[in-house]
Amino acid sequence: MIKDYSKNYNDLTKLMGELGAKIPSTMKGFNELHKASIAKGALTTKTKELIALGIAIAVRCDGCIAFHVHDALKSGASSQDIMETIGVAVMMGGGPAVVYGCEAMEALNQFIVLEN
Repeated sequence: MIKDYSKNYNDLTKLMGELGAKIPSTMKGFNELHKASIAKGALTTKTKELIALGIAIAVRCDGCIAFHVHDALKSGASSQDIMETIGVAVMMGGGPAVVYGCEAMEALNQFIVLEN
């Protein structure tokens, strides 16, 4: 079944806003952690988003895949960068990562269409 990753991204963004209204301290802390973790340092934001994508594939998180494909593209990652990240995730995660790597590739394809 093909998922709509743009819809997934938008739905999760809305739900995370609602969650923030119900548990503001926790979500504020999570948002600050996210900002600090992807901020440019020794590694670029793009590299950090690709690492997050590889982990999302390996741990089989649909929503994480949607977010990190989207955010990797926004941080300047190319399609080839994302495809190579999928390859590393497959190496680390085996067969299940192949399935979620396909999900990440589909998310990439969908987000690229939206950008054009």
